[in-house]
Amino acid sequence: MRLGLSGDMASACELLCAEDADSLEDSLEDVADAEFPDDSGESIAGFIEGESEYSPGCDYPDRFRSRLLDPFARAESIAWILKVHSYYRFCPLTAYLAVNYMDRFLSSHCLPANEWALQLLAVTCLSLAAKMEETLVPSLLDLQVEEAKYIFRPRTILRMELLVLTALNWRLRSVTPFTFIDFFAYKVDPYGKYMKYLVSRAAQIILATIHADIDFLDHCPSSMAAAAIICAADETPALKFIDPAIASTWCIGLTEEGIRSCYQLMQQIAICSSSIQRRHPVVLSQIRVTTTVNLGSSPPSKRRKLSNGGG
Repeated sequence: MRLGLSGDMASACELLCAEDADSLEDSLEDVADAEFPDDSGESIAGFIEGESEYSPGCDYPDRFRSRLLDPFARAESIAWILKVHSYYRFCPLTAYLAVNYMDRFLSSHCLPANEWALQLLAVTCLSLAAKMEETLVPSLLDLQVEEAKYIFRPRTILRMELLVLTALNWRLRSVTPFTFIDFFAYKVDPYGKYMKYLVSRAAQIILATIHADIDFLDHCPSSMAAAAIICAADETPALKFIDPAIASTWCIGLTEEGIRSCYQLMQQIAICSSSIQRRHPVVLSQIRVTTTVNLGSSPPSKRRKLSNGGG
């Protein structure tokens, strides 16, 4: 069932439209040939048991609901991360990790109450995620594209990277929904006929959820992965029999209630199937950046347009 969208969910739809489906398929092209040994279920159960260690604190979603943290500022930062992810055709896991790092940092640390501070955190988290997952990583200046409001010196971002790494105890190899989706797709389609589609579609759905609704923060990565696979299966006539009750049997640690709740949230997101024209932002490698940032107080300069003379 597809429901109408408004607000953040409509924005999530637009962001998914901007995602290049071919790039997602290219990054997952070997999935259909994946084989899982008999003890894979035990390994996946181990990831489920430890997944809470890589998630923000339990009170984190409620701090947004009570406005102790600004949900709109978070949504704006995630939107920017997804735009840059689409522009550079990063793999889906890179975008998810960037948001995961940002949420884990905000869960335990306070930032200055300035717009630029959260943007600096978003740039930093995306930089760290790209270094973890991408073969080709843009420079720290080139990463600041897609209508970034402020420009940060590379050394400022590197200082912030150290703060984030310390806050996360240097644990960047997180357990995410992408830890599980290959295995869950295999459970749905052990012969591999639809597996490539299931994983690619589930990845698109997961990227939509991280921007769409604060309520997704209440759900663990394994439930999100299972729910996304069910949503992908719903679009495949031969696999429409998959439901949360069946999904809960895929591995020890999964719960029907957790999967069903997340699945119902995902059903409210209508994901566009057509691509929209991607804007081509100015890459900043040729801009001389003279702004310094004091992480405790003063903001950086606003972005300035290039003069005709360049430099």
